[in-house]
Amino acid sequence: MTTDEKKTELEKIAQEIKTFKGLDIAKNATHAVPGEGNPDAEIMFIGEAPGYNEDQQGRPFVGQAGMLLEKILQEVLGLKREDVYITNIVKYRPPDNRDPFDAEIAACAGWLDRQIKIISPKIIVTLGRFSMVKFIPGVTISQIHGVARYYHELIIFPMYHPAAALRGTTMMNAFRDDFAKLKNLLAPQAKIEDNTPSQTSLF
Repeated sequence: MTTDEKKTELEKIAQEIKTFKGLDIAKNATHAVPGEGNPDAEIMFIGEAPGYNEDQQGRPFVGQAGMLLEKILQEVLGLKREDVYITNIVKYRPPDNRDPFDAEIAACAGWLDRQIKIISPKIIVTLGRFSMVKFIPGVTISQIHGVARYYHELIIFPMYHPAAALRGTTMMNAFRDDFAKLKNLLAPQAKIEDNTPSQTSLF
């Protein structure tokens, strides 16, 4: 796909998300939050669900957690948010920022799968446990954050959510350390553990 073709397909998905009313959180959202960024991005960040600021603006990661993500992205990788692609597992804000329900994750899964296929990133960085579980079930984020692995043809790099990093020094240090590992992962000679599951492909 050319860049323009990718943009067109991503916009189609965004319009579907904006017009969808099959979930209560979709009906009650101020704005849907489809995702944004470079359609040719090497790195795709996938968070959990929009919060208050995201719901108000219709853009992912624009609150304090987003500011931290942008800051460290620039400091460690030398990238701006427009160089990567950022989205969430769930495309609408759950009330009071509660955890997304399984049915909400399932309802949004097809859109996310299509976004991944269109962008075809080198690395998917999962931010928080809900996006991690989509690719790496049966583990805790504290066990595997900062360790890259294959999920079929995708490289998955699980990290703590930046909102968790804002809560204390230990989490912040882990978040920064994982970004340093992500930088190393971008090197051509980087080695990745092969944990490809036996189930059928994501796509």
